[in-house]
Amino acid sequence: MPRINPTTTYFHPPSRRAKAARPDRRSGAVMAARRAPALALALALLLAFSDDAAQVGAAEAIGRIQDDPTGRLKVYVYDLPPKYNKNILAKDSRCLSHMFATEIFIHRFLLSSAVRTRDPEEADWFYAPVYTTCDLTPWGHPLTTRSPRIMRSAIRFVARSMPYWNRTEGADHFFVVPHDFAACFYFQEAKAIERGILPVLRRATLVQTFGQKNHACLKDGSITIPPYTPAHKIRARLLPPETPRSIFVYFRGLFYDTSNDPEGGYYARGARASVWENFKNNPFFDISTDHPATYYEDMQRSVFCLCPLGWAPWSPRLVEAVVFGCIPVIIADDIVLPFADAIPWEDIAVFVAEDDVPRLDTILTSIPLEAILRKQALLDSPAMKKTMLFPLHAEAGDAFHQILNALARKLPHGRGVFLEPGQKVLNWTEGTPEDLKPW
Repeated sequence: MPRINPTTTYFHPPSRRAKAARPDRRSGAVMAARRAPALALALALLLAFSDDAAQVGAAEAIGRIQDDPTGRLKVYVYDLPPKYNKNILAKDSRCLSHMFATEIFIHRFLLSSAVRTRDPEEADWFYAPVYTTCDLTPWGHPLTTRSPRIMRSAIRFVARSMPYWNRTEGADHFFVVPHDFAACFYFQEAKAIERGILPVLRRATLVQTFGQKNHACLKDGSITIPPYTPAHKIRARLLPPETPRSIFVYFRGLFYDTSNDPEGGYYARGARASVWENFKNNPFFDISTDHPATYYEDMQRSVFCLCPLGWAPWSPRLVEAVVFGCIPVIIADDIVLPFADAIPWEDIAVFVAEDDVPRLDTILTSIPLEAILRKQALLDSPAMKKTMLFPLHAEAGDAFHQILNALARKLPHGRGVFLEPGQKVLNWTEGTPEDLKPW
């Protein structure tokens, strides 16, 4: 647990003067420690306190994320023609670094994983590596118009070349679909909802970044995963564990998306705008639209990191907060969190309802010291940090490991998974005319 000398004021102004969104893009919370020594002293006392009970409780709470999936499941990886994966990547190497890169790294991981089987007859799960987010625009955004056709074509190849898809119509298959709106394959929510999940994937298990309760693009039984954040880049910026956490609340990002929501009422359902309007001059809050070069270091110097919804309920901030030991303050009423059946989110994060944002300062300053220490102890665990990362070389307990654990917990498959001879459930002709074109 980081320790602070309570006789020293540890507040520092941001390394670059943050320029914020409205009305004049000036610094949001110009860290007013020199004007608020009592706040600095309170934080120093908070973080100097040590609680062995918090450390003991941390060990008890992380047990499930350390389950070993080896021996509990076997995965068969289809050898698809390279046009579905390798050739797509060869056209644009940027796919290796954007937040949807999980589809590539999960494929690479499974090829060398201990759970992989080369005998499809003994497989519990079948995986088809299709890179549907690697068709990028010049600006680096996935071009989803062809994604449904790529996926349908790959599934048709699997169904025609091997018998395993047809006996379940995909119910024992999983696919990685890390789009903004997963297997709805569209970047605008209204259109994604209208499209719905690609019909031929309705029996399959989806491994998807997108997680929002009661949403047309979140399938029952989906495995929700964190977005890809390069683990080597994050780990290269780690500060010594004794670094004092001298910032109480930290956030960098948009408050208003003036390009797409000029009136300011739709983006983030107004939650981010409310953060700015209520706390831009609050000395407890270091908030701004600026993204300084010290962003990673600043998160490691913060007690709480705001993780509000944007156009979707999730963002890489959640990954960064967990890895950097900054207590995530999740402001997204309907979010489905990554690996929610294993990671004890209630124990490591703070949840604030969108309507309660105006009370954010009161909510955070009212959290008991013991609760903060327990959350920090859990976040300080290397096992907890690993759960959110996809390292270049897989590690026990990392996000790859959690996906396998989630698949293992779905076993054994129920009898209803397997179809009778000749039985059909999925309608291959269902979908928009554009989706039905061959790839």
